Amino acid sequence: MTVSLVLKRSIKIRRVLLGALIGSLSIFFLFLKINSITLFFYKLIISIIMTIVSFKYKNIRYTLKNLFYLYITSILLGGFMYFLNIEFSYKQKGLVFYHNGLSINFIVLIILSPIILYAYIKQVKYLKNNYSNYYKLDIYLKEEIISLTAFLDTGNKLIDPYSKRPIILVNRCCIKKYLDNYPKILVPYDGINNHGLLECIKPEKIYIKNYGFKKNLLIGISNEIIDIDGVDCILHTRLLEG
Repeated sequence: MTVSLVLKRSIKIRRVLLGALIGSLSIFFLFLKINSITLFFYKLIISIIMTIVSFKYKNIRYTLKNLFYLYITSILLGGFMYFLNIEFSYKQKGLVFYHNGLSINFIVLIILSPIILYAYIKQVKYLKNNYSNYYKLDIYLKEEIISLTAFLDTGNKLIDPYSKRPIILVNRCCIKKYLDNYPKILVPYDGINNHGLLECIKPEKIYIKNYGFKKNLLIGISNEIIDIDGVDCILHTRLLEG
């Protein structure tokens, strides 16, 4: 269910239950006299069958992605269970650990598993929604190249009203020492709460990873720190078109 929510798969509950039933059959491997390598491959085959039964088969890439997230989710939940079980079910004397007679595996499964998986789903969705708009950016200023982390803000509609050049915003601290070598261009702007003149410079070009070189744009110097995690620059949507 967690994999379906993370990858936005449309599945039926009965297929999930059937996949879970097939997965539980791996318990019988404990009664077979096989080595650990063979056991690993048997479990891998069971996992693939679980994935195909739960999500159907469309193509190799689709199935492998489902399988990958199945293992990621399992490792996450299994790691939490192992940690909590060690913390609460074992006592320590020096370097020796011994079982205290109380296992909290069932408690973890019933109470904490949904909480852990919910937190995981929420974090994955946050990362997918936010970090997909992050880009690696190189600004070419004469003989200098400034490497920054940029964020694509669809709300950035700043353009030079005279030449219609798109404007990207860069933290002043990232570019401060290069400003004296460039003539300043003052561009009027209107915001929701304020308006005024934005100090800009014209770079030779910029390079956006996976989008190539872009010219005919301006760099607006932002005096306010861009309050986005790890971001130094706000991109203009036009720069990612064409």
